Amino acid sequence: MCGRFVVARVGSELVGALRVDLESDDLPAPSYNVAPTSLVAIVLDSTKTEPPTRRLETARWGLVPAWAKDPSIGSRAFNARSEELEDKPMFRTSLEKRRAVVPASGYYEWKQVDGAKIPHYIHPADGSPLFMAGLYEWWKNPALADDDPVRWMLSFTILTRDSIGPLGSNHDRMPLFLDPDHADAWLDPTTDNVRDVLDAAIDAAPAVAETLDVYAVSRAVGNVRNNSPELIEPVPR
Repeated sequence: MCGRFVVARVGSELVGALRVDLESDDLPAPSYNVAPTSLVAIVLDSTKTEPPTRRLETARWGLVPAWAKDPSIGSRAFNARSEELEDKPMFRTSLEKRRAVVPASGYYEWKQVDGAKIPHYIHPADGSPLFMAGLYEWWKNPALADDDPVRWMLSFTILTRDSIGPLGSNHDRMPLFLDPDHADAWLDPTTDNVRDVLDAAIDAAPAVAETLDVYAVSRAVGNVRNNSPELIEPVPR
């Protein structure tokens, strides 16, 4: 699974490989301890233009479906199992129409070591961005007026699949990683067969996972109030 991640860079520096057309003017600052309900930047293809416009937008981590009465449901929907999406009403429509890429520098996972859970930082060894498959939704707050600029909230979830190789020793699930080519296909809203795109992404994710570096980091990451570059520094094991 993915319950904490890192976005050390923002804007085009992080998503250059995805050829983003427009960047929001209110992107969140870099964060070394992103937790569910935090605001981060995601990439999506808007279908309101022809051809679709690829945008980098600020979104809340934890999917809030359009039918939700309030956004609290999102705190439990920050991850979604890729193999169950078509069976879950909460995710089925998003899979068909609202797919996103969540760019990051890396993510944290906790591993049992000598009877204690030790946080580990998992990231591309070459320092390149890590792309994770996601789904997004727009939720309208019924308590706000139609002309209120914050009435609409954009939220997202990160997809997961079975872990492979060394990552399996940290957790039995890992994010559904995307290389730039699969990320481009994942975002394409004109795709006729979403199942094929999803299967291709699931099959290709292990190749990305094999390039990732893993090392132990400070337990300070366990407190969401801590947010500094020191959190991703390796510590003696």
